[in-house]
Amino acid sequence: MVLPFSVEAMPKLEGFEFWSRTLGGARHVVAPMVDQSELAWRLLSRRHGAQLCYTPMLHAQVFVRDANYRKENLYCDVCPEDRPLIVQFCANDPEVFVQAALLAQDYCDAIDLNLGCPQMIAKRGHYGAFLQEEWDLLQRMILLAHEKLSVPVTCKIRVFPEIDKTVRYAQMLEKAGCQLLTVHGRTKEQKGPLSGTASWEHIKAVRKAVAIPVFANGNIQCLRDVERCIQDTGVQGVMSAEGNLHNPALFEGRSPAVWELAEEYLDIVRQHPCPLSYVRAHLFKLWHHTLQVHQQLREELAKVKTLEGIAAVSQELKLRCQEDIARQKEGEKPSGGLPFFHWICQPYFRPGPKEESKENGGARSKRALEEEEGTTDVLSKNKQKKKLRNPHKTFDPSLKPKYAKCDQCGNPKGNRCVFNLCRGCCKKRAFKETADCPGHGLLFKTKLERSLAWKGAQPRLQEPQQAGPGEPGGFPEVVGSALA
Repeated sequence: MVLPFSVEAMPKLEGFEFWSRTLGGARHVVAPMVDQSELAWRLLSRRHGAQLCYTPMLHAQVFVRDANYRKENLYCDVCPEDRPLIVQFCANDPEVFVQAALLAQDYCDAIDLNLGCPQMIAKRGHYGAFLQEEWDLLQRMILLAHEKLSVPVTCKIRVFPEIDKTVRYAQMLEKAGCQLLTVHGRTKEQKGPLSGTASWEHIKAVRKAVAIPVFANGNIQCLRDVERCIQDTGVQGVMSAEGNLHNPALFEGRSPAVWELAEEYLDIVRQHPCPLSYVRAHLFKLWHHTLQVHQQLREELAKVKTLEGIAAVSQELKLRCQEDIARQKEGEKPSGGLPFFHWICQPYFRPGPKEESKENGGARSKRALEEEEGTTDVLSKNKQKKKLRNPHKTFDPSLKPKYAKCDQCGNPKGNRCVFNLCRGCCKKRAFKETADCPGHGLLFKTKLERSLAWKGAQPRLQEPQQAGPGEPGGFPEVVGSALA
């Protein structure tokens, strides 16, 4: 095992001195990406122009309590080529955040607090972008980390709709002790098909308002975007996530053949193993455009269970691409509106919401889309995966059994429920009314009656009669001299 790089002997650098000396003035940055910015991918990105990388987001509470989690996500991933490195945590408690950071600080160059994750899991866990209104809490977290850690603390944020509030937010974090700020120019509502365009105006305003280095995140698909962003906003560096996943050579300004980077990545994985799900996800991103053409290989890539199996599918995709190149006619242009042919690494532009959804007042819920008959002939990605695991199962909405709904919550009701409710609502009502529902196996009334009957059948204990003084079992007679 490679020993951690200790920073205790060095003075803790701050702000621009930290950026220029510890981070080497990094301008090309790979974003923290859950299950995607693992060691193998970081090493690939560094080979192709990335100057700074972040770990995937780690859960501070789990990192503190679980030694295996620390080992699998950081301690076993240490290697000299993977520096400078920033470890990112999500947390909502100052003490827990600092405890986790203390356990990680000897293995990295800085600790980052995730204040940008907009996903539902972050809302349920109360972290990421869903802390951006809790300024007192964030001040305490950053201040304590700044005081206790031997490495700088940094933050990654999303913007508010209002530029002035975003600026005040950034200034608050700077004042608390944040030494570098990454600004993703989207609000927490801008995600998935509603991502839209990131606002560089917000980023530019933050850069002008703070005296610490700022990284920009959003709208980065090629090296020209990097250069234009730095010029337009004045930031010190640019972070890429989606663009990096589709073209790890983005910071080199190259768009190589997909198989070139896929083969290189698989070679690195053989040296630095990671979960197969990470590798599969990376190959789906790299081969995204080709898999739209050779869709039968998409299923093969989804089904294989080994690293060599994934490598074999990737090799088959390479052969298909070479056959496409051989059939290519002179002067032929890429199809599907792509800037390059499908076998070239290139950006992926996330499609927006359907026009029909806009006309109906916004995107509809997943359940509403599932319940609407005849909406689409194409299964969702999750259902495609389920179909691969259960090929004999039908996913046709018209063949789904229709359930009567609970009178209170809308979930399917029990067919034999005496209250016409689902089990959860039935249990609450039966308990409140001390009633039975044989259909759900709830017997509150019956159990109460049995309990009362059992108590009534028990023989009553006779109270012992108190004997008088001198009688057997009574108090002894008191001798007068004893009271004297």
